[in-house]
Amino acid sequence: MAAGCTLGPDYRRPPPPAASGYTADRIRPGNQRLKPGADIPADWWRLFRSPKLKALVTRALARSPDLEAAQAALTAARETLAAQESALLPALDASGSVKRQKVSGALFGNPDFQGSVFTVYNGSLNVSYTFDVFGGIRRQLEAKEAEADYQRFQLEGARLTLASNLVASAIEEASLRERLALSESMAADQQQRLDILRSQRQLGGIADAAVLAEEADLSRTKATLPPLQKQLDQVRHRLAVLSGMPPGSRLAEEFRLEDLQLPEELPLSVPAKLIAQRPDIRAQEALAHAASARIGVATTKLFPDFTLTASVGTVATRAGDLFMPGSGIWNTGLNLLQPVFHGGEGIHGRRAAMASFAEADARYRGIVLQAMQNVADVLKALEADAAELAARRAAAAAAGASLQLAEAQYDAGATSYLALLDARRVHAQSRLELVQIQATRHADTATLFHALGGGWWNRREDRGQANTLEHP
Repeated sequence: MAAGCTLGPDYRRPPPPAASGYTADRIRPGNQRLKPGADIPADWWRLFRSPKLKALVTRALARSPDLEAAQAALTAARETLAAQESALLPALDASGSVKRQKVSGALFGNPDFQGSVFTVYNGSLNVSYTFDVFGGIRRQLEAKEAEADYQRFQLEGARLTLASNLVASAIEEASLRERLALSESMAADQQQRLDILRSQRQLGGIADAAVLAEEADLSRTKATLPPLQKQLDQVRHRLAVLSGMPPGSRLAEEFRLEDLQLPEELPLSVPAKLIAQRPDIRAQEALAHAASARIGVATTKLFPDFTLTASVGTVATRAGDLFMPGSGIWNTGLNLLQPVFHGGEGIHGRRAAMASFAEADARYRGIVLQAMQNVADVLKALEADAAELAARRAAAAAAGASLQLAEAQYDAGATSYLALLDARRVHAQSRLELVQIQATRHADTATLFHALGGGWWNRREDRGQANTLEHP
């Protein structure tokens, strides 16, 4: 009877979608190489080979309040599970009491007896044990264990999100610094050109229209500087907060694109393995598992409960007589509780549990499809980034060659300084566009690591835990 049976369904992970890839055609991300089936390192941000980025992420993972909150939630879930495991064992309680009471003779059919006043001392040990005949307690523990798994993967998801946000913000800062410097250089060149045009206008060499047009161009360029500076300041604030510090704190790291190297080899998990890697998928799977276990809990409520109770103790009217011969008392019994009529509560409760499982299972399948879409989208983005980057590099190379030619012609006196400034402006604009696509490609590469799960299963501290969950 103690082993008994376990009512309700045994949870099994749904099979993965029948898909061998993420996109209908082959992805060609330029000089980056996809490695299907390759594993992802836990510290995947090191693939950008930036000591500054490594130091920033390491510090943030140790200080983040969000991770502390997620870790506390996981600890609470595990302790709750450990506390409820006691339901499988007998409960032993010790009690003692002292009562001063008066007894009337009317209680014994003798109203003429005035009764007596006395003190009763009692000490006892009480034992109770509920036989888990139909597995209700075990199903409750199974649900609690699944809830602890959910908190575990919520923590992994928080770690992955934090690292991804830090990498994306560092890349954005590097892009903004480069774009701000190029825009300031363009504004300086345009100011020189405007000064020359104004001098020519005073000499009657050009009309006012040319000066006004250049003033408008310069104003437009200068108008881009405050928004870029604002974005740069906001990114610095974000990096400080993500690192667990106030937004006004000064970070030791300042990022530039030359500090970040683009990973040339990109691991790509197959769809069947992605399901075991993504923290959000595993978290939803844990919720579905808990919902499945609650079907068994609801089912057992339709069946009887068996509880064994026993008590041994001593009673006396004087404290000194406790534990003396003749003061001992004991009792034992078996309680049976069979629900008979509760207005359909048990049946409808079980149906509600089954509907909750159906909801959790559908959400799980939806998250799996969404995860596959995330990977497909970022793979296409990397392919588009590579094509755009090649075009932008060609444009920047042509603009650079044009600038070199203009400088040579100016040195030889074959062209004007205005023409040289025009060549500088075109070159700076082409470099600005090149910087933007370089930053986008770096960011999309980081997004791919995020979409694939981030490699949490390869972290050394996880491999050493005794109660490690199943790793993909």
